[in-house]
Amino acid sequence: MVARGNVGALMRLSEDPVSSRPLSIVLREAADRLAVAGVADPGVDVELLAAHVLGTSRGGVQAAGIRGDAIQAAEASTLASLVERRAARVPLQHLTGLAPFRRLVLRVGPGVFVPRPETEIVAQFAIDALDAVPSPAPIAVDLGTGSGALALALANEVPHARVYGVEKSPDAFIWARGNAEYVGASNARIVHGDLDTALPELDGTVDVVVSNPPYVPDGALPRDPEVRFHDPEAALYGGPDGLDVVRRVSRAALRLVHPGGTVVIEHGEWQGAGVREILAADGWRAAATHPDLTMRDRATTALRP
Repeated sequence: MVARGNVGALMRLSEDPVSSRPLSIVLREAADRLAVAGVADPGVDVELLAAHVLGTSRGGVQAAGIRGDAIQAAEASTLASLVERRAARVPLQHLTGLAPFRRLVLRVGPGVFVPRPETEIVAQFAIDALDAVPSPAPIAVDLGTGSGALALALANEVPHARVYGVEKSPDAFIWARGNAEYVGASNARIVHGDLDTALPELDGTVDVVVSNPPYVPDGALPRDPEVRFHDPEAALYGGPDGLDVVRRVSRAALRLVHPGGTVVIEHGEWQGAGVREILAADGWRAAATHPDLTMRDRATTALRP
């Protein structure tokens, strides 16, 4: 039996062999189905979907499979339905309703960009800059916060900071505000507004501005169906060269931060030089581009003179 969650959904095969099947076989068949559909990590996805159905952890599912536990027919049917939707390339996070991001688990779904693992390194640069501020209450702003991932990571990992997340999309704003409540981020405030004009009361006082803006060029098609068909277009496309919103972020951050403050911007792996040129033209200093854990350029930082 699993240690927690929907214990009744798993049983020893000898208890009711008619209405149950070995969990290990169900998982293997489901992983094969996802592999045929082109899902990158079919075994991982199946285990996470099973954990969602059974109300346990991925480790709990793995342990149950090793023990030889069975899954009841009703839960197996629910899992099969989710696997078919995943095979149709509905994002895993839309099926479970959850997306891990650094120390947090956020709620996500249609209408909001699903946070990606590569953005965690962007958060790290912003966290390091914020944590280094010699102030008892440093201030950070996340422009275009989406699900709230960056803002809430900063609020969680630099708890003495005040963090603001700005989001224009009504749908994404609702997700971000809900996530702030869900993770208990009392030092974070989610603001509905445009990044160009939001938070004028903070002009010249902010220590760190961070942003994961849309940066896919308008003529490019995202490779993964999960992105192409399910992430909001406004969170993906950034003009002919993908950098239109980066230009706006640079100007807005210049308005918000004080001299010596930091801006951190996520971008595509081939856009580092273009982002540095934009920042330098706007008057930022010491612009530097940094790789993510796959050694692809992912973030550019700069300082306000």
